[in-house]
Amino acid sequence: EEEFAKLMNKKAEQLGLKNTHFTNASGLFDKNHYTTPEDMAIIVREAMKNELCREVLSTYQYTTTPTLQHPNGIPLTSTMFSKMYGTEPEGSDILGGKTGFVNESGHCIASFGKSQTTDTEYVCVTFNGTGGYAVVYDQINLYTGYAK
Repeated sequence: EEEFAKLMNKKAEQLGLKNTHFTNASGLFDKNHYTTPEDMAIIVREAMKNELCREVLSTYQYTTTPTLQHPNGIPLTSTMFSKMYGTEPEGSDILGGKTGFVNESGHCIASFGKSQTTDTEYVCVTFNGTGGYAVVYDQINLYTGYAK
């Protein structure tokens, strides 16, 4: 993981990120592991260029390969999409994203979406939210207001 964090930091440098430093791949708290919403938006924009990453972050539900311990596989559900009803936001679509939470940073979310009228793609990042549902609703409100 230490070597992977080094690769993450090298990529952050290549992207021109000025306020980001990684110490782990999980996002768990470490005083030397940090980023800003602006830098995270750049990371998301870059990640969306990778078709596999885009597909993973756009998937509502996925079932793992069956094993002896789990003959039906393990169903995994997007923590972002599970908090949405599917009819929002008005005028745009949230196509994918990732939520996160640690006590020190609160509830965070990074998403990407598209205007229904202009096909313009957007990235939306919010940090330090007060609840898991609240950050999703904040994103819906931002897309409704700005991504029409």
